Amino acid sequence: MLPAITINTEDIFHQIKLSCQIPEIIEGIVSRKIIAATAADTGISLETEELQKAADQFRLINKLQSADETWSWLQKYSMSLDDFEELVHTNLLCDKLVQHLFADKVEPYFFEHQLNYAGAVIYEVVLDDEELAMELFYALTEGETSFYEIAHQYVQDNELRRSGGYRGIVNRQDLKPEISAAVFAAKTPQIFKPIVTAKGVHLILVEEIIQPELDDKLRSQIMSDLFTKWLKEQITQIEIIKRLDSQID
Repeated sequence: MLPAITINTEDIFHQIKLSCQIPEIIEGIVSRKIIAATAADTGISLETEELQKAADQFRLINKLQSADETWSWLQKYSMSLDDFEELVHTNLLCDKLVQHLFADKVEPYFFEHQLNYAGAVIYEVVLDDEELAMELFYALTEGETSFYEIAHQYVQDNELRRSGGYRGIVNRQDLKPEISAAVFAAKTPQIFKPIVTAKGVHLILVEEIIQPELDDKLRSQIMSDLFTKWLKEQITQIEIIKRLDSQID
C-alpha cells in the first residue's frame, strides 16, 4: 500500500508551473481585475437580492441541492464560503458588465455579420483518394449509391459511420474556408464535387441551410463573442507586471 501523500500550497504552484498553465492563470487574474475596474468605472453595483439569486442559480446549475452537497463541492475545489461568494460576485459582475457594454450593440452586429451565424445541415465523408472520391460523386449523382452506403463503407469513426456521415448543424467557423464558401452558397439539397484540403478529399452533401434568427440564445452568444474580443483587446493594451514569489520560482 502506498503511504499517505501530503500536498501543500507549494506543490500546487509547482504543478501549475510544470503543467505550463501560468500564462492562462495570469490571463484569468488580469481579466478579473479588468472586469472589476471597468465595472467600478461604469458605476455597476450588485444588490444583495441579485447575489442571492445568482448563488441559487449557480447551485442549481451545478446540482448542489443541499448544504452537504454544497459543502462537498467547496471541499473538492479547496474553496471557503467567502471564496464561493466571491466567485458568485465576480460572475454576476461580469454578466452585468457584458449587458452594460454590449446589449445595444447586438442587433447592429447581427445584421452586419449574420452570415457567420447561419447553419448548414451536412453529411460528409473524407477520403484519401481523389480519383475514388470522383467515382463516388458520380455514382451519387446518378443514383447508383447513397451517402449512407458510402459512409458505411469508407468512414472510420464508428458514430459517424452509423449516422451515414451526418455532421449535424455546422457553422462557418466549424469548416475550412474553402469548404464553407461552397457549403453556404449551396442550393439545397446539393452534393458537391470532391473538395481537396490538407485533411483529405471531402465528399459533402448539404441538406439544408438554416438562416439565423436573433433569439435569446443567439443574442447571448453574440454578447459573449463581443465581450471576449473586447477583453482580449484590453489585455493586450496593459502592462502585466508579474511578481511571483519563491513558491513558483
